[in-house]
Amino acid sequence: MRLDVILELIGYLGSLLVIVSMLMTSVVKLRVINTIGSVIFCAYAICIHSYPTAAMQVCLIIINIINLYKLNNTKKEYAAVEAGAGDGFLAHFLFANSSDIKKYFPDFSTPVEGDKIFLITCEQVPAGVFICREDASASLNVKLDYTTPAYRDCSAGKFIFTHLKHLGFKKVIAETKIPAHEKYLHKIGFSKDGDSQKFVKEL
Repeated sequence: MRLDVILELIGYLGSLLVIVSMLMTSVVKLRVINTIGSVIFCAYAICIHSYPTAAMQVCLIIINIINLYKLNNTKKEYAAVEAGAGDGFLAHFLFANSSDIKKYFPDFSTPVEGDKIFLITCEQVPAGVFICREDASASLNVKLDYTTPAYRDCSAGKFIFTHLKHLGFKKVIAETKIPAHEKYLHKIGFSKDGDSQKFVKEL
């Protein structure tokens, strides 16, 4: 393959990654993919001697790195607000995020009386909701553990389980058959209970 064709393909790849990054709902993923795209496009610009374009890409790379550093080193301040099954804002939040919730909790319908419900906020901004049910052994069975895409870095999950520990709970049980949710449970410290779809976390 001719060198000029290879260079052109590299340029297209860099441009494609920059475009794809804009489709990311996670700010961290957006910055990471955008940085990779900018690095590739910068190399392409240097190869074709388009130095103004290369300089612009270098600036974008620096901006992305700075913002990634801030994102990873700025501690999020979470709070948990207990709510009832008939809470109006809870109903609004669940409805507004219903399609995304169904991806990870297809069997979830609505909260009922007796559920323990915590609305999770980050600096007064709604970040997620945690709904569970206490069983006879004082374990909490998760019905819904949802965070919006902007807060899907496990920090909200770590917060709510620490909060539950402070409330005196000892064990949380979750059940899933969704690979993405299973991956999250492993990250947050759950262990699979044998060959079942249940996962257990000791607090």
